[in-house]
Amino acid sequence: MAYDQHLADKIGRIIKKNRVPFYEKEMMGGITWMVDDKMCVSIFKGELMVRVEPKELDALLKKRGATQMVHGGKSMKGYLMIAPKGFDTDVDLEYWVKKCLEFNPRAKAGKKK
Repeated sequence: MAYDQHLADKIGRIIKKNRVPFYEKEMMGGITWMVDDKMCVSIFKGELMVRVEPKELDALLKKRGATQMVHGGKSMKGYLMIAPKGFDTDVDLEYWVKKCLEFNPRAKAGKKK
């Protein structure tokens, strides 16, 4: 387990508080919360990886600690990385988790293997 278990517990509680069915999936040294079989929010290398409405990216990138997610040299549409300073309070953490939960019903599911 290469992620912060205390942070993981807090995220799980926020999702439960919103009465959303989910499951956790450990992957790539982190942990992801899957909602409707879609990636919703993750902890990866000490940061949050959030999946949000792509139309809101410009505004969300102005939030403290937010940067565009880049994978393989390519910007990932609808994904942001949030540095710890961007979720260091419970209010900030809940904000990001709720943004992910709001977008999840409209997010496209990944390809099934």
